[in-house]
Amino acid sequence: MTFTKADIIKKLQNKFPSSKFDSVLVIQKLLEIIKRTLESGEDVLISGFGKFCVKKKEERRGRNPSTGEDMILKARRVVTFKCSGKLREKVNN
Repeated sequence: MTFTKADIIKKLQNKFPSSKFDSVLVIQKLLEIIKRTLESGEDVLISGFGKFCVKKKEERRGRNPSTGEDMILKARRVVTFKCSGKLREKVNN
């Protein structure tokens, strides 16, 4: 089962007495800040949770899986996530 943005909003409403509108606004603004920061090439570190990093991928040779045809994959940026040690411990316990 996947934990969605709507689930986060419900949990936020349960923890803090606020309207659904306020909860939605807080989550949307938080995610927008994270997106804008990553778009600018900066990393996002959330202590006790993990780090979102933007990494550059160089142009490389690849293969179309459906046709088997060789192709060149363009250079691009990707977002990676590395969880914190605290989160890793909680997930593994």
